[in-house]
Amino acid sequence: MNTPDPYECGTLKVPGATLYYERRGSGPVLLLIPGGGADAGLYAGVAGDLAAAGYTVVSYDPRGQSRSPLDGPAADHRVADWGDDAYRMLELLSPHEEAYVLGCSAGAVAALDLLARHPGRVRRVVAHEPPLVEVLEDPAPYRAVFAEVRELARTEGVGAAMARMGEGMGEPEEKGEEEHGGGVPAAVAEMAPRMYANLPVFLEHILCPFTGSRPDVAALREARERLVLAAGRGSRGLVPLYGPAGRLAELTGAAFAEFPGGHVGCAERPAEFAARLLAVLGEK
Repeated sequence: MNTPDPYECGTLKVPGATLYYERRGSGPVLLLIPGGGADAGLYAGVAGDLAAAGYTVVSYDPRGQSRSPLDGPAADHRVADWGDDAYRMLELLSPHEEAYVLGCSAGAVAALDLLARHPGRVRRVVAHEPPLVEVLEDPAPYRAVFAEVRELARTEGVGAAMARMGEGMGEPEEKGEEEHGGGVPAAVAEMAPRMYANLPVFLEHILCPFTGSRPDVAALREARERLVLAAGRGSRGLVPLYGPAGRLAELTGAAFAEFPGGHVGCAERPAEFAARLLAVLGEK
């Protein structure tokens, strides 16, 4: 569909920040958590289809990004703070019933933290490509790449840092899968300048703390019936993106699902991504 749809916006004060959020539709809450550098606009292409399927679709700008200012100066972000932010959003918008959650990239790391610490608040969590390289058998090469990317951001700027990160990711096995068709939704295109403005914070304060974190595997194993690990077909071969989801599925016994597109498949192939997400959410 990908047509403009009405939504309500609001703010939520949390410790250390004020979160901007958007809400569409009615029904059980489906919370969409963006990754580092992105904001609620990342999900503009899928939100309408998800709301039309009977969900109250909520997304927000993570703390320190876009329209969610911090109370003080920027510092390294903590996964637990992002998980707490998601929990408080659910307490505000779904106080009396379990919610559904999709997190992508750093948002998937936050979603896993939410599930591990508050399993009773969620009915199902879909964690799409959490870049948790520490669960890989050999995380050292990727740990080194991310450290180098952060140092380049400090010394040579965003362009050099992003180029190095692209080099360090590897090559996708299925080139072209990550490409979208039919044009990017207007709200996603509108997010692009905000995302670029967020990149210094992402590279300096989110990339290494999140990729270097270790999930609570034991807690996730206990909650495995509520968890789906996911990765995009277009990310096959990109070990730090595709690999952690598969490895966590093995470690926890949770389900694994492939999605259309690559790391940002929700923006690259929004209609297909939404259909796949609805199918996964409906599985028992």
